[in-house]
Formats: sequence, C-alpha cells, structure tokens
Amino acid sequence: MTDHTTNEASQNLDHDNEETHAVTKASVFAAAERLFALHGFQNVSVRDITAEAGVNLASVNYHFGSKDALLFEIFRRRTSELNRERVRMLHEAGDRHAGKPPVRDILEALFAPPLRWADPANDRRISVQFIIRARSEGTAEMRESLQNDVSHLERFAEALKQACPALPPETVYWRLHFCLGMVHNNRFVEFDRLHHLSGGLTREGDVAGLLNRMLDFAEAGFRAP
Repeated sequence: MTDHTTNEASQNLDHDNEETHAVTKASVFAAAERLFALHGFQNVSVRDITAEAGVNLASVNYHFGSKDALLFEIFRRRTSELNRERVRMLHEAGDRHAGKPPVRDILEALFAPPLRWADPANDRRISVQFIIRARSEGTAEMRESLQNDVSHLERFAEALKQACPALPPETVYWRLHFCLGMVHNNRFVEFDRLHHLSGGLTREGDVAGLLNRMLDFAEAGFRAP
C-alpha cells in the first residue's frame, strides 16, 4: 500500500470517527434534555441518559465532562436560541417602525418565541419544559446565569423606555418584570385549572389566541399612568 493510499485511508477513518462522535454527542444531548424536562434534574442519572440514548455509559463524561456540565450545556444552548429569536423579532419590529417600535410590538417579540415553543404541537416544547425546570431546579451555574445574564433583556428595557417616555425608568423595569412573570406562568399544561376556575369559560387552545390575550393585558399595563 502506498503512502498516499495509507494517508487517505487514515483520513477517512478520522472522518468516520468524527461523525460517530458527533452523532453520539447529539444523541446524549437530546436524551438528557428530554429526560430532565420530563422527570426533573435530580431524578435522572447518567445511566438513565446513556440508556435512553443507546450509547456507552462513559459517553456523558467523554463528551461533556459531567452530568452538571451536560445540564449547563443544554441550558446555555436553549436559552441562547430562545433569546436570539426574541432579539431578532425586536430588530424586525424596529425596522418596521423606523427604529421606534410601539409597546405591543416590543412585547410580542418578548412573548411570542416561548409561547410558540411551548405549543403542544411543537417539538420545542421539551426545550421550554427544560428551561422551566432550570429556573427551579438548576445548578449553581444556571442560577448565576439566570441572575446575571440580562443582556437580551436590556434591549427590551431600552426599547420600552423609548416607547413610554412618560414613565419613569424604574416603572418600566418593574412592568417588564411583571411581563416576564406572565411568560413564566402561562403554559398550556396549566390551563385546565383556569378552565375549572372559570366554569368552562376559558378554554384557549392556540398560540395566537393566547398571545393576543397576553398582549392586550400587558400593553394596557404599560399604557397605565
């Protein structure tokens, strides 16, 4: 076998190994996200994850370093994706309104991405469930990130201050905080309780309908003196 043939065979083997590693890593990531979202962080073991993914028990440590590192990687990737989608919608709203989007458009950019992800018909609902878990069960690294990584929210705060010049900045921040509470507590799985409370008056099954209800309420809150 010539040196050229040997080198080519070696390169093909390296490429195959890289592909295998990438597939294994993706399988572990997907299995862990699903299991953590459905069962909680403390109730899922490394063995559970590798069994679900159909890979070697050492795969979690090999590809991610530890269970906590895997948790944080899922959290980092999903929150980054969600926040990029929000910021993109905010930019698009600014483009439509010469850099000065109205309150409703700003709030839609904040509300719409997580609502769409949470739709029972959307595969991303597992990612939303994972993020919700992270808020209550997350590691110290996740909690620190949730507390300190507010760069995407600063964009929304600035846009809202510009859209509501009569409001003191402190009031804008508080009302934005209340809006974030709406996002965190409006999940399709919780609507059965509201349905019972209202005697059957509040059956809402689609994202567009829920989004409009949230926007009506939040926009009125920002318009209040």
